[in-house]
Amino acid sequence: MDSAAVDQFEAGRGRLASLAYRLLGSAADAEDAVQDTFLRWQAADRERIEVPEAWLTKVATNLCLDRLRSAQARHERTAGAWLPEPLLDGDPMLGPADTFEQRESVTLAVLTLLERLSPAERAVYVLREAFSYSHAEIAAILDITESASQQHAHRARTRVAAERRRGGAADPASARRVVEEFLAAATSGRTDRLVALLTDDVTAVSDGAGLARRLLRYRSRERVASFVRAGFTSTPAKRRLAGGSLAMHLARVNGTPAVVAVVGGRVVGAVAFEVRDGKVASLCGIAATGRLARLDEAWQRRDPGVPVIDGW
Repeated sequence: MDSAAVDQFEAGRGRLASLAYRLLGSAADAEDAVQDTFLRWQAADRERIEVPEAWLTKVATNLCLDRLRSAQARHERTAGAWLPEPLLDGDPMLGPADTFEQRESVTLAVLTLLERLSPAERAVYVLREAFSYSHAEIAAILDITESASQQHAHRARTRVAAERRRGGAADPASARRVVEEFLAAATSGRTDRLVALLTDDVTAVSDGAGLARRLLRYRSRERVASFVRAGFTSTPAKRRLAGGSLAMHLARVNGTPAVVAVVGGRVVGAVAFEVRDGKVASLCGIAATGRLARLDEAWQRRDPGVPVIDGW
């Protein structure tokens, strides 16, 4: 392959990776899909490709759909033990974030909700909401009619909206203050204050420190508060499991405030928060080692600053 063709592909690699991550919810799988797209590009008769960007988008999207439809992926994702891979803000795979829809589409809360959509609905939702493709363009990418694209988009938006109450999204500084107050209440035993910081429709999901065979899900302020109090209570057993005393840092993960737990400079867990109207609307806790590799790599390249909790 000539250098011009390689340069042409590399110019769009970041966009393809961001698209694949939104479709698959896994940075590792997204990288594999992009590499497979490159191999297809390498083998293609590029003289006959009129619009390389459209061709690459079509190939990458359909490779992701093949992964989502595979028997192994269906088994893993319906087994109740799957969560998206969290990414530290600044990761180029998070992709476009100019509009509210683009920022929302990559949050852990929405990526988790997208699991409830069919592969085709998910693809249309991502292409439309995150990348602003027209229905005509989506139809060409997915080999469907414009009418089918519109129907998939409508169903996807309806399903996502049914699980989310928009409005009052906090700016980063305000959201951080809410999480700081929430963390202080969670670690001090002030359960009443903890409950008061949760929305009426709050939800929480966790992989059980990476040990649970199925995801742990909680609804109602009281149940979520109880789960959080137990999770943020330090014990010798938890320190042994984590490999030592934890330092907890505030950061941003997938565009939302998060608490990142670190032992010896290595990330061992992350809890991402969604803040709405000055309260916590959802929490997503991930500690499975295989889900934290890319976040940990990014963490090593930054100055973590002073932890909000040290020696936990």
